[in-house]
Amino acid sequence: MAALCRDICDRHPEFRHVRMAEVPVTFAQTRSPVEWGIQARLTPLRFEGGSLIQKRKGRLWTVQRVYHQGVEALYLLTFFLPRFLNLSFQEKMVTVFHELYHISPAFDGDIRRFAGACYMHTGSQKGYDRQMASFASEYLQMTPQEDSYRFLRYSFAELQQHCGPVVGLRIAIPRLIPMDRVA
Repeated sequence: MAALCRDICDRHPEFRHVRMAEVPVTFAQTRSPVEWGIQARLTPLRFEGGSLIQKRKGRLWTVQRVYHQGVEALYLLTFFLPRFLNLSFQEKMVTVFHELYHISPAFDGDIRRFAGACYMHTGSQKGYDRQMASFASEYLQMTPQEDSYRFLRYSFAELQQHCGPVVGLRIAIPRLIPMDRVA
């Protein structure tokens, strides 16, 4: 997944601002085998505008810092298994682009924000995902190496049959820390 995300960000102009070395790709196990539910999540590790501190209800907060391979992470990209891998190939590609597009163009640890009340997905998550499908189609037309995305053609069980155990990085979601408790 990390190699695929790096390739997307290297090839597609809408994602060239993303530095994948600062975006660890992780996994979490779904608690239920049902098909519906969260498939992936982008966790920003900064507040609005890339700030390390935010005031909430009169109290200052910071986000727990995360380091991976000696580099401070600005985002965590998590895929929920086996649910994500049991989507269709098209749905998997849209999901990958969906999560990567949440990364702020400033790459400051904050999310991409849109005008209005629906600041995460514009006015329509369906419209947002149609745009992500378009980005995915554009990426595939750029003729990336099939090895970078072939594994997405398999379900979780099929991937295990072809490749053996599915393994990945697990990082706990960082906590908000009240500033009065920071040393």
